[in-house]
Amino acid sequence: MGFKCGIVGLPNVGKSTLFNALTQTAAAQAANYPFCTIEPNVGDVAVPDPRIEALAAIAGSKEIIPTRITFVDIAGIVRGASKGEGLGNQFLANIREVDAIAHVVRCFEDGDITHVEGKIDPLADIETIETELMLADLDSLEKRILPLEKKAKGGDKDAKEQVSIMERCLVLLREGRPARLVERSPEEERAYQMLNLLTSKPVLYVCNVEEAAAHDGNAFSAKVFGRAKEEGAKAVVVSAQIESEIAVMDAADQKDYLDAVGLEEPGLNRVIRAGYELLDLVTYFTVGPKEARAWTISKGTKGPAAAGVIHTDFEKGYIRAETIAYADYIANKGEAGAREAGKFRLEGKDYVVADGDVLHFRFAN
Repeated sequence: MGFKCGIVGLPNVGKSTLFNALTQTAAAQAANYPFCTIEPNVGDVAVPDPRIEALAAIAGSKEIIPTRITFVDIAGIVRGASKGEGLGNQFLANIREVDAIAHVVRCFEDGDITHVEGKIDPLADIETIETELMLADLDSLEKRILPLEKKAKGGDKDAKEQVSIMERCLVLLREGRPARLVERSPEEERAYQMLNLLTSKPVLYVCNVEEAAAHDGNAFSAKVFGRAKEEGAKAVVVSAQIESEIAVMDAADQKDYLDAVGLEEPGLNRVIRAGYELLDLVTYFTVGPKEARAWTISKGTKGPAAAGVIHTDFEKGYIRAETIAYADYIANKGEAGAREAGKFRLEGKDYVVADGDVLHFRFAN
């Protein structure tokens, strides 16, 4: 179950530096975890989760396989991109293929690095890219709604549903607001997702700050965090310069460097985790002597669908799931101890898998 987060931003905001650091981090992880580079602009990175190390230590697992998130480096966006300026058509196609957007925003002063707009104004930068995405969505919907309206008038039920949600999205877009803010019922979610609008993607703002502000951010990043809070998005602070330097260090040197600059962990860890949280994902584990493995599912997934992430046969033949909460597995030093303590459960088809569950599926062949 792969999840993709597209990295976007204006030119010279640190987008490529950040992506290169992610890619180098992924390459470094290859010493311990399976890793493959799909394309030059795609990085497949393990989601940092210390729980899997703890589970593997108790179970004596020979191999650790973390869950992963894929980052896609989207071509730099410029004003007019929605009309084909720069690599407009390419960025539109790439963004449609991702599940979420990591929007890198320049939050640092540097006279040696020219800003494409001539000044440092992160909120204006956000507006520039958001406007291009909204204009592209507006153009797309206005072209697609006409034939659907004809179908709707002819009594097509699905067309009526799509026209209804398209009209609401158009109202927002014409007001200069992204489609992700549209009010919709759970029953309309499928029709909404089928529109595949650029501004329907959840957004993570990545505030690229100078080294001295890598821990707490600065006045520029504070404005971005304020905007993120207002629109229900997420934001993180990171110094792409620091990340590019530590990405090529070994673990010992990396720790010394982070200690020296007052950071507990690489900023990329926060970016990766925030992207994972942004997509409303949770992790469950399968643990044994052969391997400890993390599996990604959407929050609210029930037992059979969670089993299907491993193999479709598990979902089809699902009987029940042997379940131990992560905290109980750790506290009782493994499966045997959890059984003795009465913390081992058998869950049926309606069980909603919780984050951190250690599961073993029973299924019929």
